[in-house]
Amino acid sequence: MTKESRWVLKEASDELKVEQLSTEVGIDKVLADLLVKRGIYTFEQARAFFRPDLDKLHDPFLMKDMDRAVERLHKAITSKEKIVVYGDYDVDGTTAVALLHSFISRFSDKVDFYIPDRYDEGYGVSTKGIMQAHAQGVGLIITVDCGIKAVEKTELAKSLGIDMIICDHHLPDEQLPDAYAVLDPKREDCSYPFDDLSGCGVGFKLAQAYSIKYGIEFESLTELLDLLVVSIASDLVSMVGENRILAYYGLKRLNENPRKGLAAMVELSGLEPGHLSIDDIVFKIGPRINAAGRMETGRLAVQLLTATDSVSAMKIGEQINNNNNERKNVDREITQEAIEMVRGGKALAFKNATIVYNPNWNKGVVGIVASRLVEAFYKPTVVLTKSNGLVTGSARSIQGFDIYSSIESCADLLENFGGHVYAAGLTLKEENINEFAQRMDAFMDGKISKKMQSPVIEIDAKIDFKQITPKFFRILKQFQPFGPGNSNPIFVTEAVCDEGSGRKVGAEGKHLKLDLIQEDYSRAIPAIAFNKDEYFEYIRHGNPFDVCYSIVENFYRGNSSIQLRIKDIKEREEII
Repeated sequence: MTKESRWVLKEASDELKVEQLSTEVGIDKVLADLLVKRGIYTFEQARAFFRPDLDKLHDPFLMKDMDRAVERLHKAITSKEKIVVYGDYDVDGTTAVALLHSFISRFSDKVDFYIPDRYDEGYGVSTKGIMQAHAQGVGLIITVDCGIKAVEKTELAKSLGIDMIICDHHLPDEQLPDAYAVLDPKREDCSYPFDDLSGCGVGFKLAQAYSIKYGIEFESLTELLDLLVVSIASDLVSMVGENRILAYYGLKRLNENPRKGLAAMVELSGLEPGHLSIDDIVFKIGPRINAAGRMETGRLAVQLLTATDSVSAMKIGEQINNNNNERKNVDREITQEAIEMVRGGKALAFKNATIVYNPNWNKGVVGIVASRLVEAFYKPTVVLTKSNGLVTGSARSIQGFDIYSSIESCADLLENFGGHVYAAGLTLKEENINEFAQRMDAFMDGKISKKMQSPVIEIDAKIDFKQITPKFFRILKQFQPFGPGNSNPIFVTEAVCDEGSGRKVGAEGKHLKLDLIQEDYSRAIPAIAFNKDEYFEYIRHGNPFDVCYSIVENFYRGNSSIQLRIKDIKEREEII
């Protein structure tokens, strides 16, 4: 059972602005309010929001060093130099490698790719990767989704006569690597207008810039957008600005004409082709691609994403799907062990943070386990295991607390660390574990208020079921693609009941399938509530309750229907 959530209704928008926009656009006030909350006040702004346009993408040459990167790539292509595209083993890294590799392959048969081994080399640019490139006579390495902190490795490559173009989207340190070109919209001296691209997005901008410079039709880049939307969705970058445009057309490509590898993933995930959403990528496609690097090798993911025929794509896809099934079993077991460790008082820390260590846990799933522990105990969490003689781990945070800063405060105890406000990775020597746990816990003392210790569900609007008309839903769908900065709106409806057909579903009966009714509205609305089985007895006896939910389109065997995806349930004390 997860910790009880607080429901917080978002601050009301300026009524006059809502009224004006509702009239101008001809939409329900609830929907106009959702637009105003997104900073959209005029008909023109609403049209731009509802109709994303590829012509509105920023000029890639606004990115610092882009001209140098394009010129160096062209030199490598025309002089038939060996090129390696080097990327991380997660979804963003493997999609980025597949995207740039696919693009460069159109002009050169001298391009290869390299994905480091999670267990042997760890994250980022490795000595092993550079030495292998040198042994193969590579002249240019292009990193994607990594490299911004690879100061020493860039020096090593340079000393071996290898130039590097770094394409990254992580926050740089004060010192940038001395690479031939460093493309990162988060560079302080970079004036690119949008700084929240995914790693794959930065790779795409390089391909776009090359195409502009050498007269390649933009149309030919659209077939890369299915990879890009998978990275944007999986890496949880903001779904606004340029990302919204790229994700919109990427989703269109994924639904209408996906590459062979992604088509295989769609089939193996049991999804309905042509009706895929961002959620389907986040919960079904992304985790499968990630599983290759967690359980075996990220190279498999790139091979899948660059496969040119359906047979080999399906063969690799099945292998990755098996990896994912294995990953699910492993992370379930480790999560259970970790929860028992905490409850048995065997955690390294549990006052302000949850910090657990087991040298035998699988390194590939500690991030997932950390997220599960946050759900269970709602505290900043670090899950540690042992790999290659060092302790390595993943950290996840709660809303409003910067876990990266607390890890940074222990920098003197760490061999390596990186990440951002809500998620980070770290490496340390085993003898420093206890001091690390104590200092992390002490650092958090007084910084986490009582309020922060409950998960918050932010409610966009309170509505009745009768307001969910076909027109309302048709317009709501146009708010997609959803993601950070443009979340699927969450509504509250009070005093609802199940019509009587409610039942437990799922392998262990953890989920509820309900048909909800509300007084003054005769039609029942289907709903699904994941991991809410503890409410079943209360609901099945006809008791009233409040629900908060998002509204989704459910496709099943060719039929489409509206479904409420319930986020939380609150029992009502009074009986209707």
